[in-house]
Amino acid sequence: MASYTYPVARPSGALTTEQIHLLLRNPLLIAKRVSTLVDQRFISDFLLSGRYTAEGGGIFYETGEEIFPTDGSQSVAPGGEYPKTIINDGGMASAKTDKRGLETDITDERIKRGALGAVDRALNQIVNGVIRDVDGIAMSVIASKVTDTFASSAWTSIDNVVKALAAAKAEREDLALGLGLDLDTVALSGAQWAKVMGLFASAGVLPREDGNPIVNGQFPTNLLGYTWVTSPHIVGSNPMLVDRVQLGGMADEDLGSPDYTRSGDFNVETYSQRNKTDSYTVRARRVVVPVVLEPHAGLHITGTTL
Repeated sequence: MASYTYPVARPSGALTTEQIHLLLRNPLLIAKRVSTLVDQRFISDFLLSGRYTAEGGGIFYETGEEIFPTDGSQSVAPGGEYPKTIINDGGMASAKTDKRGLETDITDERIKRGALGAVDRALNQIVNGVIRDVDGIAMSVIASKVTDTFASSAWTSIDNVVKALAAAKAEREDLALGLGLDLDTVALSGAQWAKVMGLFASAGVLPREDGNPIVNGQFPTNLLGYTWVTSPHIVGSNPMLVDRVQLGGMADEDLGSPDYTRSGDFNVETYSQRNKTDSYTVRARRVVVPVVLEPHAGLHITGTTL
């Protein structure tokens, strides 16, 4: 008698043409496939780490709210009353969500001749297009809101880099004491990242083997007490130093469409439909707006010559 194992194991190896068609007909499998394939995550989600829910096409939020009360604490005698303080709200602002999306057709011929690779390339391209555009909008919002600068000497040595970051961090935290800021993340363009990692490598301060970001290619990287991150969508000639916790967040809107599927925390929604033209239409979208809550939670470091 034949024996069976439950649950049934997922097919391994190359998928057959029939299995690929079944995958394209299943929205949940498409969503999971996208979340597995895409390793180029949103830099906007990383720098704007807060997660908010937009309703009715937008979001209202407070900005500039201090984290400390107006009054200080006082000594309280046994059985005595506690002093009362007034909490000041920040200014009210609003932002409107934007739906960014792309779609493409995958023909039966492409499936038969290109197998699963053809499907993966199509999904990767449309999702990467959404990521590029959402990140571009978010980085423009950050650039328009975060206008403070810190003048540094040229980053030609590790000493100069460390001194500049420490001085910028201390100056900002002293000036914005009531905000409780902790600027600990450095965001750089790809070219700037390469130059800084070259300095680290020459100075011998990079960890060995698996911990070396140049070897393992993992981002972000923790070095010298700072988190270093790069992305193709970071533009500009000046590195940014930010407090990701207080800078802001991304406000996603759920349109409630039953035709779209989202997998886990991956905020891109996907859609798949079989057409009469011997093809499938696959689509990706994200309905979101970037929100900068505290502009002083970041600054641009000038004069690095990177």
